[in-house]
Amino acid sequence: MSGQQDGEITNAMIDKFLATFLAEPKNKLAQNVVIKYDLNEVCMDYNEAQTVNHAYNYRVPEVKPVTNQKATGRCWIFACLNAMRIPYMKQIQLEDFEFSQTYLFFWDKIERINYFLYSYVKVFKTGEPADGRLGSFLLSNPTEDGGQWDMLVNLINKYGVMPKKMFKDGFTAESSSKMNKLLKNKIREFAKKLNDMVQEKKTDKEINEEIASMMQVIHRICSICLGTPPGTFTWEFYDKNKAYQKIGPITPKEFYEKHVQSLFNVNDKLCFVNDPRPSNPYSKLYTVDYLGNMIGGRKTLYINQPISTMKQMAAASIKAGQAVWFGCDVDKHYHGKSGVLNLDQHDYALVFDTTVKGLSKADRLIYGESLMTHAMVFTAVSIDESESADDEKTENGIKTLKWRVENSWGEERGSKGYLMMTDEWFSEYVYEVVIDKEFVPEDLLAIMKQTPIVLPAWDPMGALAGSSAANHTQSTHVPHAKQF
Repeated sequence: MSGQQDGEITNAMIDKFLATFLAEPKNKLAQNVVIKYDLNEVCMDYNEAQTVNHAYNYRVPEVKPVTNQKATGRCWIFACLNAMRIPYMKQIQLEDFEFSQTYLFFWDKIERINYFLYSYVKVFKTGEPADGRLGSFLLSNPTEDGGQWDMLVNLINKYGVMPKKMFKDGFTAESSSKMNKLLKNKIREFAKKLNDMVQEKKTDKEINEEIASMMQVIHRICSICLGTPPGTFTWEFYDKNKAYQKIGPITPKEFYEKHVQSLFNVNDKLCFVNDPRPSNPYSKLYTVDYLGNMIGGRKTLYINQPISTMKQMAAASIKAGQAVWFGCDVDKHYHGKSGVLNLDQHDYALVFDTTVKGLSKADRLIYGESLMTHAMVFTAVSIDESESADDEKTENGIKTLKWRVENSWGEERGSKGYLMMTDEWFSEYVYEVVIDKEFVPEDLLAIMKQTPIVLPAWDPMGALAGSSAANHTQSTHVPHAKQF
């Protein structure tokens, strides 16, 4: 047997670890409790929890019902449609209403897999091997439920929207893992065949015909699992005054363009990110290689800004009555039962004698500790309007204190489905906000004219909202994932 190597854990080291652990009686107490109970509940600072208050001085009118994405990663779709329905319900006087999330979910599967297959051909033509870094990354999770804002813009512009009563959730729409496993199997099989065709120097026409045949299989799988979206529909309903109303027959695209777009135009909204890594300066336009869901669609574009600027625009939007779509890392410093996102509500140092705040936001991105995982909607904000805030108002506009969040995990979590986020949590774990041009300063609008800086496909800014949000509704773990 060879001698001891540098870095090897020795028996002497283990003895020291144990002696040090046992020398502190609190460690044994902590061990007894954490073995039996959820460690986040054990670390909960209930004095801090007493300070939670779900009242705000600026609030968007909220609507019903509270939505539930169930065991899926569709949060990005839910968040968009939740924000969209607020002005629409006010316009046509409805007491409760949902747009069909499954309708956009279906078309995203079709479009994104088609985008993936053509993208993979492009990668193979560069000589990239299937097991190279890029090839392996694109194959690691070739279809998932999560998405980005500009993907929504593509889907809604092409396919429109429709009431949920016209295309409801089935079993797979609410529990998508088995469908995704089947789709991944076929995509990887198709990728192998396309790679072979590229190596055999098949023509573009032959490859395109083969992809069309592959997409017929994908369409069949999605239709069987999710249902076939109707080409037209007729919607009959009673408004809040009990008056009969009828819309249709109409296509979903016409429905969006004639009845919704003037109230919520996805084309008028820009995606801002807070990426504080030194390599990515502010006031620049960014995109991520192979991040998309539609051939011929809009690119995924980000305007990188300081977090203070994002807060100012989000608060201005809420003050004007418009909800705000945003993306964050929801698992961090989150208490599910109370629905609170607060950096100070868990005292890990008390239980473990170590901190969980050892990395900056930039370092968390660099070292893989954090990225966007979930999309929700801001519906309210508290702003400090006292005289003591005057200095900060002069420098930064307004001083925000806390935020109300509409989630899509049903009424059981938080304040009947709504969360409370502290302003400090916003600073550390919110990564994206989508703001209407009306609330964007001219100098920031001009950034959209820049040629975007292209980040690699595996960059954390390519993370999809929904990549791990299903953890809260599924028993199986869904790892953080990025997508092309």
